[in-house]
Amino acid sequence: MNNKILKSNVLLLLTAAIWGFAFVAQRVGIKYVGAFTFNGIRFALGSISLIPLIMFFNKNKEQAKNIERSAVFPGIIAGIILFAASSLQQVGIIGTTAGKAGFITGLYIVLVPILGIFLKQYIGINSWIGAIVAVIGLYLLCVTGKFDISTSDMLILSSALFFAIHIILIDFLSLKVNSLNLAFFQFLTCSILSIISAIIFENINITNILHASVPILYGGIFSVGVAYTLQIFGQKHAEPSHAAIIMSMESVFATIGGFIILHEYSNLRSIIGCLLILAGMIIAQVKINKKTIEESEDYDKVSVGK
Repeated sequence: MNNKILKSNVLLLLTAAIWGFAFVAQRVGIKYVGAFTFNGIRFALGSISLIPLIMFFNKNKEQAKNIERSAVFPGIIAGIILFAASSLQQVGIIGTTAGKAGFITGLYIVLVPILGIFLKQYIGINSWIGAIVAVIGLYLLCVTGKFDISTSDMLILSSALFFAIHIILIDFLSLKVNSLNLAFFQFLTCSILSIISAIIFENINITNILHASVPILYGGIFSVGVAYTLQIFGQKHAEPSHAAIIMSMESVFATIGGFIILHEYSNLRSIIGCLLILAGMIIAQVKINKKTIEESEDYDKVSVGK
């Protein structure tokens, strides 16, 4: 594993950790404000938090303008996909359990390599094994009761598909567009669409927003501004299927966050689920290819000759 891949893995794991703890923030914030209001404000904060960084790294005004122009359209497309994914998830979770919603959302681990086949991306056997192991772990961690499919579950499954599309899209765009500008326009688009939806479907109350200020600040600055930006940087040198498995660790960090902050205790089933997700992440990093097998066979022949 070279240094670039290792750095990408660390960035994606840090992304998963921030998202995992954001589940706690979202659960607290949703008590006071609607899903669209919460998303609209936090994505606005996320875009604002990137402005100082963009100004610092893009000091050449003419060059900065060209970079910004090149990132506008890709950022809008990524923002629309992200809005669809997060909105379907938030609407769907109203009619199902949090655990089942977490599991179904996590199915993007499998959807990413499946979509990769249609895009003619090579998916190693290790990635498939790692994805399956991680999905089993997600099931043990998230689903504790009877598993049946409802309309809400189908909405969340649709959100998982959009999250998978988002991961593949970011994999493509991260190598072609300035990462900070891509993140900025993505967040801005998602914020605008969420705020419009909030005005149409929800009752926006300033007092309730103030009550949810801490979760919104965490969700905006860290979950959006930091984590989604780290995702873009992290996916520059990571295969989409690997990135999906690593980011599925957010369920593990959500469990840890629930234990530390909300005092939600985990049973043996949940612990085994966490370990399987971790195992899936590790398996996906193991490179198994024909060249490696041939080298191993040649080494065995030399050993036998000795």
